[in-house]
Amino acid sequence: MSHIHIPDGVLPLWLVAAGWVLTALLVGLAAYHLRGDATRRVPLLGVMSAVMLVGMSTEIVPIAYHVNLSVLTGIVVGPAYGLLAALIVNLILAMFGHGGITVVGLNTLVIGSEAALGGYLFRLLLAILTRLRSAPSAALAAGLATGVTLFISTWLLIGVVWAGSVDPGRARDTGALNPATLTFSNPFDSGLVANRVVSPEPGEGQGGLPARSVDIATFGKAVLLLGFFGWILEGAVTAAVIGFVDRVRPDLIRGRAPGSKAPAR
Repeated sequence: MSHIHIPDGVLPLWLVAAGWVLTALLVGLAAYHLRGDATRRVPLLGVMSAVMLVGMSTEIVPIAYHVNLSVLTGIVVGPAYGLLAALIVNLILAMFGHGGITVVGLNTLVIGSEAALGGYLFRLLLAILTRLRSAPSAALAAGLATGVTLFISTWLLIGVVWAGSVDPGRARDTGALNPATLTFSNPFDSGLVANRVVSPEPGEGQGGLPARSVDIATFGKAVLLLGFFGWILEGAVTAAVIGFVDRVRPDLIRGRAPGSKAPAR
């Protein structure tokens, strides 16, 4: 849900440029940190990138939500590889029109932050549960970490929209949710793209159309409301997967701190 579905030419140049610069710096730091560890983790990076790509390409109707599975990726491969996975997935999605090429940098920062924060938060919660319980639940730690992380990243998404003063004439549709009343309607009555988080303003916009601006308060309410259900859903999915992995390959999630290098052979 925190993926930015904004086409090219909408966000201001300074914002997309800042996104790309920060992404380039972080990717460079991640690559430097991971030097010498490529042969061990790159295959797993490819697998988790594919998992993220499938999740982010599948929309759940009618709430217009898709699971990022970025926290799951951060738990399995660590924050550094999680950032690289976010970059790879966002580049592929942008090539299919799932957000513009110019916002790949911003999307990588948002989704990559989920992988990093989720991975570290998972291990913190797992350590706390270990002290409180004789048999700590990795699934519970993963579910809680996912919910908290996605809550934070959703606010990052709202901040990007606010900072960019997005032209809602090209803003993302909200599906069956009516942004004025925050109530759901039959998505097949008037189509899945009938409602937009937009408000008309006096004046003339591009092509002679009325100028429009984002109602950021309504946009935030709509995204947070949809996000609440999405956080629960993705938290449950992540918890189920991590619970299974913890039973069959616990070394993948308990073996070492996220992003740390494998021991020398």
